[in-house]
Amino acid sequence: MSAVLPVFKSWVPVWLIRLAIFMAILPGLILFGLSSVNITAASGYYGMEPADVQYSMLVFYAAVCGFFALERRFFIFTATREYFLLSIIVQVITAYVCYHTQHAYILFIFRFIEGMANCMATSICITLIFGSLNSERAREIGYSVFYGMLLCVTPVSTFITAPILDNFDYNVLYKFIIFAYLPGGILLLLIMNNVRLNRKMPLYQLEVYSFIIYSILLLLIGYTLAYGQQYYWFDDIRIIRSVIAIVLLMAILILRQLKLKRPYLNLRVFKYRNFVAGMFMIAFLYIIRGAFSIVSTYFTAILGMDPTHLGNIMLYNVLGIVLGVLISSRLLILKRPTRLVWIYGFICLLIFHVWMWFLFSTQADADTFIAPLILQGIGAGLLMMPIIVYSISSVPVHLSSSASATGVFFRFTSFAGSIAIINYFQLQHKANHYNRFQEQLSGLNTQLTERLNLYSRIVSAKGVPVDQAAKIGRGLLNRSVDVQAQLRYMMDYYYFISIVIIAAILLIAMFPFLNRTKINVKSSQPSPVSF
Repeated sequence: MSAVLPVFKSWVPVWLIRLAIFMAILPGLILFGLSSVNITAASGYYGMEPADVQYSMLVFYAAVCGFFALERRFFIFTATREYFLLSIIVQVITAYVCYHTQHAYILFIFRFIEGMANCMATSICITLIFGSLNSERAREIGYSVFYGMLLCVTPVSTFITAPILDNFDYNVLYKFIIFAYLPGGILLLLIMNNVRLNRKMPLYQLEVYSFIIYSILLLLIGYTLAYGQQYYWFDDIRIIRSVIAIVLLMAILILRQLKLKRPYLNLRVFKYRNFVAGMFMIAFLYIIRGAFSIVSTYFTAILGMDPTHLGNIMLYNVLGIVLGVLISSRLLILKRPTRLVWIYGFICLLIFHVWMWFLFSTQADADTFIAPLILQGIGAGLLMMPIIVYSISSVPVHLSSSASATGVFFRFTSFAGSIAIINYFQLQHKANHYNRFQEQLSGLNTQLTERLNLYSRIVSAKGVPVDQAAKIGRGLLNRSVDVQAQLRYMMDYYYFISIVIIAAILLIAMFPFLNRTKINVKSSQPSPVSF
């Protein structure tokens, strides 16, 4: 076995090591998706706007992205067992604070600390996992499994947390996270030796200034994209100031990296054409992947599913992801052309979005969505790992760390960008459709009169007085109009995403040089932090 295994006691079997690592890493993955499992419940408990809840998720992601390049120095400096224990303690403490607080600013601060600690725990767990995989085939399968786990974060989090949300307040989820860390954390500490994976390097010449500048830049990007539509973009002074600060900080960061002997982020990665192409594919993937949240909104807001039923049907998406990562790992082992794998994945996603466009309706059977959910999972599973591994393999080995950090930046900005686009469609397109429907509601519309009379009769049959039944009937009609407007914006967004997917497929087909990068998972290890 590899040199990583001396970290563990000699009597511990390999399967128990991997089980313990899986148990330790799973709570961290759920912690990331905690803000997105039920935005309505979170905003109701904390008394925040939905945009605040989205921003709390982006704060966590920004911490992971900003701390990634600096985290490696602490990982090398600290013994493996101590480092893992420290990350678990910090995550438990921050989860405890998030459990007790109801103040948005305190939540944001500790979500950022959570993200840094999560980066630490994920880094060490993935290092231990792939350190025990010697052969190239085993590593390819390992990467598929890990990135498949990342794709499963949202549906699995929804399934696991649904019973808690049905019976308790939202903050109890953080208490659940605290207890979820204990089994895997305790088991790992019991089977680990107190050894180092690397030669100890003192913590000198830490590029703390770049970390601070970079983190503030990421937080401002997340703020602008999360709140931009709500504040009507450049009509609000807060967004204007934020954009000006982003431009200035970006310029300062770039100039500093160019002058540093050991840059925080080595910008030479952008000299490699295939790496840039990989970043574009990541941007496409994460914008497309963000559209999947529309499905959850449709199931809950339109079809009226409770968290338990939503979690159950999302398991079919997990099944699709498993199939997708198995197929992608097999194609990678067989050395199939990269362009071909990408085209397969994007075609699956295109079929899913077009299919859902036709399925959006106010009434539907849950079983109707099983096949589309599986297909979406297959498409995402075919794309996630091949794109990331391809991007890192496009640069020399000595730049792989910077390429990984840059990839996390593109994933963060694309993820935040997808939130901004969805907010735009939700507020702008929904309002346009709602106003258009309202214009058609007049006393001269015979269908309107019949619908109002129908609502009034239904309410009157329940024992409501006639005058109140008419008012309630009008409210039900307005509710029906709102539902129709919401459906139309969802259809508009999926139509837009379908165009984006077609553009991605055409770009892949037009550039044959994409096949010139040789996938190398032995020497170039992608970033373990790839939410």
